[in-house]
Amino acid sequence: MSFGQQSGPPASAKQVAYLLALVQKAGHSSFADARHPLDLTQRQAKGKFTTREASDLIDALVNGAGGDDTEADSPAPVGPVALSVGAQRRAAAAEERQAADRDRIVRGLPADVLADELTRRGWSVTAPI
Repeated sequence: MSFGQQSGPPASAKQVAYLLALVQKAGHSSFADARHPLDLTQRQAKGKFTTREASDLIDALVNGAGGDDTEADSPAPVGPVALSVGAQRRAAAAEERQAADRDRIVRGLPADVLADELTRRGWSVTAPI
């Protein structure tokens, strides 16, 4: 696949029109205007979406992500700044990777090392019968 090419079937005109209406409801004049707040690619800023991309963005906008911060249905701010849709996805993916890494590391620890560390932290550890 070439750089910047869609990775699936294109979204229907009806889907793109609905998406544009949601973007405008969120306070943006066009896809290009919403590019950075919604973390859209250059291709998407020109109104070119795959069906999956359009569906995901519609779901995110219907669920309140990416709107004006003064609206009631905008995303809840995290710290001083609200996260964009793409940033929320990247944060969720990073959390999943960290949880998987943590599980893999803990499974690899010898039982006596894990028991010693838990005891050091104030836990009570008993051996199975």
